[in-house]
Amino acid sequence: MNTGTAQGEPGVQDGFEHPALFYSGPDEYLAGTVPFIEAALDADEPVAAAVPRHNLDALRDALGSDAERVMLVDMSDAGANPGRIIPGVLKSFIDAHKGEGHRVRIIGEPIWPGRSEIEYPACVQHEALLNLAFSGRPVTKLCPYDTEGLSEQTIADARATHPLLIDSTGRHLSEQFDPDRILDAYNRPLDAAPKRAVERSADRHTLDNARWFATSYGRAAGMSSMQLIDLEIVITELLTNSISHGGGEGLFRIWAEDSQLVCEVSDAGHITDPLAGRMPTDDSQFHGRGLVLVNQIVDLLLVHTSPRGTTVRFYLRLPAA
Repeated sequence: MNTGTAQGEPGVQDGFEHPALFYSGPDEYLAGTVPFIEAALDADEPVAAAVPRHNLDALRDALGSDAERVMLVDMSDAGANPGRIIPGVLKSFIDAHKGEGHRVRIIGEPIWPGRSEIEYPACVQHEALLNLAFSGRPVTKLCPYDTEGLSEQTIADARATHPLLIDSTGRHLSEQFDPDRILDAYNRPLDAAPKRAVERSADRHTLDNARWFATSYGRAAGMSSMQLIDLEIVITELLTNSISHGGGEGLFRIWAEDSQLVCEVSDAGHITDPLAGRMPTDDSQFHGRGLVLVNQIVDLLLVHTSPRGTTVRFYLRLPAA
């Protein structure tokens, strides 16, 4: 497979190239990824591979001693919450090489067989947002997709989120490329909280009480001391956002589900920036930092927003019994 970059070719958006690599089986995977890495090393370009553990091990073995020149990241850990991939994995690597005059190459595999159905909307939104987040940057982001293990819908969505497609027959422009459609399609109302969920409202006068209640619930559910600190930070950030930008009040619900603590905050606000929570803010910006911080802490973050209001739901794993 030819996975190289040709400047000025169709599918390269203002310097940002975002191809999907469709592969079937480990041999095709390595045939599409190893030459991509070797081409970067030959050109003295910084290169990273953020892929799930089984593919990470295969890449390390195939690269041999060259693996030491590649930043290797276990995506099943670093990208467990898809909302942290752009700020915590990709942008940090890209910014570390800013100004060096080189194209930056990254293999990023955020969607693999075994991802849960509940995680998928955040995953596909991530893929769509890459086109916005890195437009104009000299970056090539190759995204492998396992055509044997993933659903037909997932492959169809990949054609919509990637302007360039690579498979065993070569490189092709995607006629279905439409990332905005994907962002709209997966901005879905969240399933209703279960009846056992406990509901409380909070404004600026009752924020402390809401924070106390959430951590007390977490303690009763078996959370560790460090997890309780995380829970307190997250609930404080989300309710503060609701109070400041969502009509002065936030409604939160909390419950335990499948060895996880689940909490959601709803308000009357509308998030209009599609990259909110996905791109770090600089020190001159007073708003927008909270959701980025939340994404770095939680195990999964789901958001539904519309002119009628916004609901942010997060998941934190409970310690094993």
